[in-house]
Amino acid sequence: MKVLLLKEPKDRDSGPDPYIQELGLYGFEAALIPVLSFEFVSLQTFFEKLSHPDHYEGLIFTSPRAVEAAKLCLGESSKNEAWSNSLKEKWNTKSAYVVGKATASLVEEIGLAPQGEKCGNAEKLAAYICARETPNSSPLLFPCGSLKREVLPTILKEKGISLESLTVYQTAQHPSLQESLKNYFSQQGIPASITFFSPSGVRFCLQHIQKFSGDLINQIKFAAIGPTTAEAMEAEGIPVSCTAENPSPQDLAVGIKKALHL
Repeated sequence: MKVLLLKEPKDRDSGPDPYIQELGLYGFEAALIPVLSFEFVSLQTFFEKLSHPDHYEGLIFTSPRAVEAAKLCLGESSKNEAWSNSLKEKWNTKSAYVVGKATASLVEEIGLAPQGEKCGNAEKLAAYICARETPNSSPLLFPCGSLKREVLPTILKEKGISLESLTVYQTAQHPSLQESLKNYFSQQGIPASITFFSPSGVRFCLQHIQKFSGDLINQIKFAAIGPTTAEAMEAEGIPVSCTAENPSPQDLAVGIKKALHL
């Protein structure tokens, strides 16, 4: 049974994509189509901020791309040396808040200890942070994307938790998205399920899916990786058959199986 995942593949150097693997264990034939392209920006500014951990109470990473921006910042030998010799140790006296296992594992790769990975979405992470941080203290540093939602900043502001946001990557539609979707539907037919992984993925993909599936779109069970994406789908009139309990391959596979009544 075919399922389509609207996300970029995991880096090939780190092994097979965990979503493909997990869905395969359930007997699904899963395919990935990259939806978004990213351009990293303001990396020098980001490094300058990372160079002054004394100015902040901690870090917040809500996407793997934000951590990748940090890794790019630290890529130069002199900057990596500064990180290894002193900065990493200083940041490790503070909190590094994250959403999801993928982001948490990348944070561990740069030598920090992630907290809050099981929160699953920005709302829950904001509540988690508010329970641990003192109002009116130094800000938390929040590297983020150009399409970030305002949920987390708004909740923290209401609780008096200071936040300093810095856009470190810009998001756009992947240049091959339309052609990839066209090829998939023409060659593979209508999948049993399609999973959206972000609100921007909904915005960029929906019109193409409607075009290429035609009247058969009602046969598709649509899934969301989390409640934020589910809200974006519902706002566009897409019936959400399942929302993963947590943004993980295991929870998505279980949700799709239930949605398809298997």
